[in-house]
Amino acid sequence: MKSVNVRNMEIAFGETRVLKDVCFDVEPGECFGLVGESGSGKSTVLRCLSLLLSVWGGEVKIGGTSVRDMATPERCRTLQMVFQDPYGSLHPRHSVRTTLSESLIVNRLDNHQERMEQVLTDVGLPIDFLDRYPHQLSGGQRQRVAIARALILEPDVLLLDEPTSALDVSVQAEILNLLARLRAEKGFTYIMVSHDLAVVDHMCERFAVMQAGRIVEILPREAIPGNGATDPYARELIGASLEYERAV
Repeated sequence: MKSVNVRNMEIAFGETRVLKDVCFDVEPGECFGLVGESGSGKSTVLRCLSLLLSVWGGEVKIGGTSVRDMATPERCRTLQMVFQDPYGSLHPRHSVRTTLSESLIVNRLDNHQERMEQVLTDVGLPIDFLDRYPHQLSGGQRQRVAIARALILEPDVLLLDEPTSALDVSVQAEILNLLARLRAEKGFTYIMVSHDLAVVDHMCERFAVMQAGRIVEILPREAIPGNGATDPYARELIGASLEYERAV
């Protein structure tokens, strides 16, 4: 288990400041949520943290070590990301075997077959899925493969960018329960972006509410049912979510 500490994260695209002085801490083994309306900067935080975006200001430490000071292999074995669209994040012409073995080859790890079989078992897929291609899988199965790809290097931190929003409602709960089980079994630290406060309530101990590139309030999950936020925007966001849930 490793902690994540974000201090003064900022980034601008042209003249537009997309993130402004973002600061938060995630305890080892915690699931921490980032919520807010579209364009609030949630996913950009993950892309900066993982160095998918490299030109940003501030500091991120994982287990006390700056991500900028980590060599690429170390960083890849420390943190991995699961993206929103499993079909878009998997190469359509690569089999599951190729997708999983790629990271093992690049990082010069041994026992490829054993590692691939174990990670498929971990995400609840049969071993013979190694020779299937993305178009032969359902949406939920593709997301399980994407999670397996993230797990195969045995990272400490998983960045989850709306990992269920592209899935059918009937499959979303299965993937969330899988992620919860994996965290309990393996001690992962999660940072989860979501627009769905019901998901945050189910998965996260705490969450940050973002507006226009800033964190306006950090709250425990217990603040959701009774709308315990103090910031006006956070109260409005939680209130709208509760009203929607009552309506459906």
